[in-house]
Amino acid sequence: MEFESFSQAESILLWSAFAVAVVMGAIVNKTNFCTMGAVSDVVNMGDYGRMRAWLLAMGVAMLGVTLLEFNGMISADDSFPPYRGSSLTWGENIIGGILFGIGMTLASGCGNKTLIRIGGGNIKSIVVFLVIAVIAYFMVNPFPGSDKTLFSELFFGWTRGQSGGSPLTISLNTKQDLGSLLASGEGVATARFVIGSALSLLIMYFVFKSADFRASLDNILGGLVVGLCIIAVWWVSSNVKVNLDDEIYSLRSVAQQWDFLVEDSSQVKPADTRPLSPQSYTFINPMGQTVGLAANGFSGKYMTFGIMAVLGVIFGSFLWAIFSKGFRIEWFANKKDFVNHFIGAILMGFGGVLALGCTIGQGVTGISTLALGSFFSFVSIVFGSAITMKTQFYMMVYEEEASFAKAVITSLVDFKLLPSAMRKLDPV
Repeated sequence: MEFESFSQAESILLWSAFAVAVVMGAIVNKTNFCTMGAVSDVVNMGDYGRMRAWLLAMGVAMLGVTLLEFNGMISADDSFPPYRGSSLTWGENIIGGILFGIGMTLASGCGNKTLIRIGGGNIKSIVVFLVIAVIAYFMVNPFPGSDKTLFSELFFGWTRGQSGGSPLTISLNTKQDLGSLLASGEGVATARFVIGSALSLLIMYFVFKSADFRASLDNILGGLVVGLCIIAVWWVSSNVKVNLDDEIYSLRSVAQQWDFLVEDSSQVKPADTRPLSPQSYTFINPMGQTVGLAANGFSGKYMTFGIMAVLGVIFGSFLWAIFSKGFRIEWFANKKDFVNHFIGAILMGFGGVLALGCTIGQGVTGISTLALGSFFSFVSIVFGSAITMKTQFYMMVYEEEASFAKAVITSLVDFKLLPSAMRKLDPV
């Protein structure tokens, strides 16, 4: 898709992100596609239906990106965020993923679910959104009158190292996707194709071998549509180009060379060029971007793909809620409910940025690029959520008899991460 001006091309990118997100928001609301719910169903009931839906989204997105990239129709190498970056921040992926998993459990849903709930009338999710947004913004943007961010002050020194590096970060000589790690040169493209195809087909085999899942239209629809939406915006963001005097430029390259390439003073130069890179849906950092937009008077130069995606999901969810007559105003049940959601939002803000994404951003979009860090983040999010649910369960069952430490240790024993001799509470 080639356009004669930067503003035309950028407008198509932004409105495409919004339009596809509207579809995603409506379908996610309709089908109750929920990543936290998926973990909860497995941990509490042994039901893998919604987990298979999440895996289906992952498999569809992975297969789509694999096929399109092999045929030169998209590019995921220089994406935003940089999933395939040569710096494998595995410590941040794991720590951030665990924090995010704990947070989404306390706050009753991940970043995407928060947006879905807002569209459905859940006022407490607006509070969760605002807390996540402020934390996410200051994780990557300096405090007023300072050059320090939350990330630089709380994490950088020990996760990446000031000078000598950190064992929690590995500097690779190649990109971190599985294809690049197992092949080199021209063989990378083939390796990505083979690995991506094989993994996605294995995932789909696991998903569809369940008769119960095959009988669940909502689970199939939710996973399929989420995966297709991820593919759709990967394609759009990779193919929106600007034709200037018969020279083809990407949006980001035009913005980076603005003074040399753009003569029309009526066009607005974006404040940041990174959000013009090829990308797909992720929701924590874009929530932070909404703070930047508001803080700068809603200037068009601060409007991004991610912000449009956030607005699209909310609007799509709202449309379905109105259509299905499911729109309901909901507030915090009590003080404990507020505290849980508030703490959960803080943890999601920190964890989502640290892990480079959320359950959609890393669990579907990132994994579609075969990035090793995305797999670390996905597993860590599931673990953080699962251990939190188990701990909450033991504390609820045993009430005053169970301390937090006893509940955590017993939960780790249940997951066979500690020897059974360390069990503090009888199994329930």
